[in-house]
Amino acid sequence: MTTICVFCGSSMGNNPLYQKAAKSVAGYFIKHNIRLVYGGAQVGLMKILADTLLENNKEVIGIMPGLLIEKEVAHSGISQMIRVETMAERKEKMMEISDGFIALPGGFGTFDELSEVLIYNQLRIMDKPVGILNTAGYFDKMLEFFDHSVHEGFVRAEHRNNLLVSDDIEKLFRLMQQYSPVSMGKWLEDIKAESGHNIHH
Repeated sequence: MTTICVFCGSSMGNNPLYQKAAKSVAGYFIKHNIRLVYGGAQVGLMKILADTLLENNKEVIGIMPGLLIEKEVAHSGISQMIRVETMAERKEKMMEISDGFIALPGGFGTFDELSEVLIYNQLRIMDKPVGILNTAGYFDKMLEFFDHSVHEGFVRAEHRNNLLVSDDIEKLFRLMQQYSPVSMGKWLEDIKAESGHNIHH
């Protein structure tokens, strides 16, 4: 895994630990010579991540829709900016050029990107590890909700477990390196069978 896409906030967050986490991820990337793919912004945690890598002469690739570039949130100092038309195209491109994905604390944009890569893995459109760096328990309630979805029968346990979580970047990366995709045949058969049996006329 030489190219990792990081999803994270365009805000700094209220807890200084979030900024520290962005720096720790950048530090890990520097040490292991990992290329960063990210949203391309020069604000929030995204800026910390990009700036720290650039200061250490590491490669940073931003992907941003024209509409955001025109709003002047684009980072002008990065190695490469890939301009796309839409937010959907941005995610497609991120998935195409990255070997794995890490979500740091962020808002709806981060949740959206995280959901999309999880869906692509579930449908085996791609087989790439997805990790959450759960700094200061930021994602606890989301993960709790995912467990609730498993309990209620809408998310399969193996798909929930395929989302890798740690509050430590070294541990998270180890989990990502051991990632293996969930076979599709079994769960598709199960949901078809369930739908056949449970329809009440």
